[in-house]
Amino acid sequence: MMVKSTLRAERPVRSLVAAIAGAAGRWSDADFQPRAQALAAVAARTGYSLPVVGFAFDQLFGSLQAQTIEGVISDELGSLEALDGFVHRPGRPRARALPAGRVCIVSSRTTIGVAIIPAIFALCAKCEVLVKDREDHLVAAFFATLADELLHFREAARAQTWDGESDAFDLGRFDAVVAFGSDATLAQLARGLPPTTRFIPNAAKASAGYVAREILSSQAEARRIAHAAARDLVLYDTEGCLSLHALFIERGGVVSTEQFSRLLGTSIAEAARAFPLGRRSPEAAAGLAHARDLATFRTAGEQSVYSDEGSTYLAVLDPPIDAPPAFLPRALAIHSVDAPAQAAAYLNHHAIVLEALAVAGGRADIRDLALRLGVARITPFGALQSPPLGVYHGGRARIAEFVRWVTDET
Repeated sequence: MMVKSTLRAERPVRSLVAAIAGAAGRWSDADFQPRAQALAAVAARTGYSLPVVGFAFDQLFGSLQAQTIEGVISDELGSLEALDGFVHRPGRPRARALPAGRVCIVSSRTTIGVAIIPAIFALCAKCEVLVKDREDHLVAAFFATLADELLHFREAARAQTWDGESDAFDLGRFDAVVAFGSDATLAQLARGLPPTTRFIPNAAKASAGYVAREILSSQAEARRIAHAAARDLVLYDTEGCLSLHALFIERGGVVSTEQFSRLLGTSIAEAARAFPLGRRSPEAAAGLAHARDLATFRTAGEQSVYSDEGSTYLAVLDPPIDAPPAFLPRALAIHSVDAPAQAAAYLNHHAIVLEALAVAGGRADIRDLALRLGVARITPFGALQSPPLGVYHGGRARIAEFVRWVTDET
């Protein structure tokens, strides 16, 4: 089911990229009124504190620079010109990347603005895009700025409120559907789509960290890593795929795992002051308090449980190996290990699928760990929540799935 895009074929892709970058630049300004209004609305919907939402906005819109967007497109399609007309390919027929058609993107509940990235690349592919927006109307507000930059986006980029299962919107009339959510949600969406619709699922995952013993060579270095890991933990209250859910520390360093855990506990408290805890449900608060009390009981008073009086965060050193991560707001399981294989065994035992792995230490066996776990991204601590624009969930392409290739021999 192909439809003619309102982004006319003769419009150069660079003009689309320039408009997107222009709109993102306006949204990068903390004093831009639509941003200020959206920031308050997103904080009210998610329960995240304003500094956390502000960080998310800075990361999202700051990444949408023209040179970066063009670089991603060129890397995936070979050149920007393939979106504007037929291009020569050595030893092969000339080819052109045409829009896949009409694209619908289903936003997730937690990750702020997650639909905007696939939306802008679908627009660069000259597709028509509809985003099922959240109640804060963030995507709709950004699309309005896009239309101010380039009038053609007024019809090509639209957003409507997504109201869960009560919305009977027909996804089957789209050529491609991008969705974020749990395995159950994605399976339900897939069952309702015809075979002709390209389904691009993005399942919920977790992220972890690994610290090599040789990196723990001094208190200063250990403190630096602990500070960075603490920020990976507290941002978005540990809800997103890129939050730090489990941490593995090698034994045998100059700084012991016990010493590192104490540094981390202090760093989490400091990070919580920079990024305060937002609104929590009574169930989440009670769950964290119960987890803290249980961990304290199990350790019989040993200094291996790090929390505060209000149970706003929790880090536990060496909880039972049979216990999976708590997956509670700002809760972290820290495991002492002798080698990467022990970390892999733990994650595989609990069927934890990783999106990213934060690493301190460049040994080959640690890189092999990431490969065995199938992570999409290896990153330093402190950068888990700041993925480069070209890195997609699950390692998928950014724009290639929104085009269909034709040759001049077709």
